[in-house]
Amino acid sequence: MGTRLKLFIAVLFICFLMFPMVFCASNDGKVRIGLKRRKFGQNHRVASKIATKEGISLKNSVEKYQPSANLGDSDDFDIVGLKNYLNAQYFGEIGIGTPPQKFTVVFDTGSSNLWVPSSKCFSVACLLHSKYKSKRSSTYKKNGKPASIKYGTGAISGYFSEDNVKVGDLIVKKQDFIEATREPSLTFVLAQFDGILGLGFKEISVGDAVPVWYNMVDQNLVKEPVFSFWFNRNADEEQGGEIVFGGVDPDHYKGEHTYVPVTKKGYWQFDMGDVLINGSTTGFCSGGCSAIADSGTSLLAGPTTIITQVNHAIGASGVVSEECKAVVAEYGETIIKMLLAKDQPKKICSTLGLCAFDGERGVSMGIESVVDNTTQKSSNGLRDVMCNACEMAVVWAQSQLKDEKTQDQILNYIDGLCEKLPSPMGESVIDCDSLSTLPNIAFTIGGKVFELKPEQYVLKVTEGPVTECISGFAALDVPPPRGPLWILGDVFMGSYHTVFDYGNSRVGFAEAA
Repeated sequence: MGTRLKLFIAVLFICFLMFPMVFCASNDGKVRIGLKRRKFGQNHRVASKIATKEGISLKNSVEKYQPSANLGDSDDFDIVGLKNYLNAQYFGEIGIGTPPQKFTVVFDTGSSNLWVPSSKCFSVACLLHSKYKSKRSSTYKKNGKPASIKYGTGAISGYFSEDNVKVGDLIVKKQDFIEATREPSLTFVLAQFDGILGLGFKEISVGDAVPVWYNMVDQNLVKEPVFSFWFNRNADEEQGGEIVFGGVDPDHYKGEHTYVPVTKKGYWQFDMGDVLINGSTTGFCSGGCSAIADSGTSLLAGPTTIITQVNHAIGASGVVSEECKAVVAEYGETIIKMLLAKDQPKKICSTLGLCAFDGERGVSMGIESVVDNTTQKSSNGLRDVMCNACEMAVVWAQSQLKDEKTQDQILNYIDGLCEKLPSPMGESVIDCDSLSTLPNIAFTIGGKVFELKPEQYVLKVTEGPVTECISGFAALDVPPPRGPLWILGDVFMGSYHTVFDYGNSRVGFAEAA
């Protein structure tokens, strides 16, 4: 008995030393990584606004970052390029090298590379974070191949190296990772994490590097080729959440998971159905949309058309769009008449000369001339804005016609929606006193409706005695054929326990415990 008792006490002592960042592996073949949570802070919102003034936004990112060469499909684009880690809230600890050098990382299902700051980095961001020192590791192997990753708020660059990576009590051997030698973005200066550990598919891995998760499976370090996320949304509790590698923890969810197949490898992408506001359809995704489960995105991002409807329903104040109002004033009545005449909705805006795409193919706009590049780019930008406004007006008018509203009622409704268009970074403010009266917002996945209540989709930012409420919905317009696209970030994954089933190429959701 004395020997057993001493062994038990020793195990408890080791667990105590590792808590709360890394939980001890249980004898069920699963490895648990504890997550820390950072509160959604005012300083990061200020940084977001600074980045916006510098021309960085989700919408700009769609235009700026083109497909990565290793994605393979010409119709693809780099969603990693849209990522904004300014509001990343959940991160955990890993070790690199022998002996392990500790780093705090975001476990990101929306990217596939592992990177940390290098000792050879002298950017301000690197000076404020832990740096990898290859000379201190006996298992380091030089690679040297240059690498860079572009994000929505900046970029990191450096070179590849090889070393062992410690995740929980697992040792992933000979792992390729990026030593970042430049981190010029304000994002990484303010970040409370050192780097990123990508858990996406190899198809989007920069440099074709084998992701950490792949090596975990190939080196037989996990019982099952499955990992799962549980985010603790209770801000009063110290534990931020947990990642389980090798399976799921039944204490993290209620009921059964609803699984949907991965439709396109790279991101954990799947098909999603209609989006509902208090049980009523928004119409935009009734024919289907694509979605991505992304642990590296704090908010819930979707097409501006629906986000605007959501913001209108929850009373969120956005930025007034004069272009939207101009389209409604000039073309509103015509759009309604064309819909009543049973014209194809997707072709209305191209018929009106506002769009170069009719939902099926490109349409010549007759714009070729001897203008200089600057003028042409400006013209194209304005036309894109007018096109987006027209397409949104068509969807909004359709939903109102189904409710048998009059023309005046429809035009007034659309004009009101123009007032609720989100700001460039998707941020919209809500009256905190109105939370109890706000509607539920629901998403249809695998034929099941997943509802978010106001307290689940509203983020509270407290600075001193003042509390401000922010909409958890951000605008993101991804063009066809990849889009329309939703990115279900922490706002959604915090409410629904998420399983990433690599072995069966599927994603599962169940109510979080």
